[in-house]
Amino acid sequence: MIDGRFGLQGRTAIITGAGSGLGRAMAYTLADAGANIVGAARRLEPLEETRAHIETKGVRGLSIPCDATDADQVDAMVARAIAEFGRVDILINNAGGGSAGRGKTLPELTNEDWFAGINGNLSSAFFCSRAIIPHYLEHGGGKVINITSGWGMRGGRGNFMYSIAKGGVIQLTKTLAMTYARDNIQVTCIAPGSIPHRQTQEQRAQRDSLQPIGRTGYGVEIGPLAVLLASDASSYMSGEIVLLDGGAIAGGVTPGGLVPHAAD
Repeated sequence: MIDGRFGLQGRTAIITGAGSGLGRAMAYTLADAGANIVGAARRLEPLEETRAHIETKGVRGLSIPCDATDADQVDAMVARAIAEFGRVDILINNAGGGSAGRGKTLPELTNEDWFAGINGNLSSAFFCSRAIIPHYLEHGGGKVINITSGWGMRGGRGNFMYSIAKGGVIQLTKTLAMTYARDNIQVTCIAPGSIPHRQTQEQRAQRDSLQPIGRTGYGVEIGPLAVLLASDASSYMSGEIVLLDGGAIAGGVTPGGLVPHAAD
């Protein structure tokens, strides 16, 4: 019998970037564990696809179009989620991406490139956390799970904003965890490794050969970890960064033979 502390029945989770990739994978698995899911992202259509699937699992879903880099939109999204479900218990800050300024040298980077990369990966997590924490304080606690990257630990050649922002997500995690440790608010962070979403089999096979574990990851592999961190089973765990990378960081600065440059 599975320990009941892993269950999420009756709880509600906000997941940013829930329309595709890791966000969708986590939404599916949290729904399997019993959580209602509020999906937030810029595009409504993919969110509705996620919602339709999770509702086949017997839980409720809600899709809210939201640009997580816009603080006003974030505040409105969180307020609507609370109004619809009465309470939110879990926030997963998953929105982000590494395309801003990719391939440019430092002198070529514009102010717009900088703010796009920082806001998309760091400010978005800050805005969402700031919006939910007062609700957690009022209702006796909650969970925040941030999604970072190995790039935030090792840096990357020619990959300025993404690496810097993801490093900031790690410090945001630690600072939130320490600030609210006595308020029953646990804040943790997942650092996924190479988990391709749109690559061909040939491209995946090439990356597979470079990984310490011998393969790249699959989106479904992040879901069980997210459930653990969202559940009561991790109630004594806060401020931690959990690597889900097939041993890449353990392999060194250039894990598994990967050369850290913007194209990766």
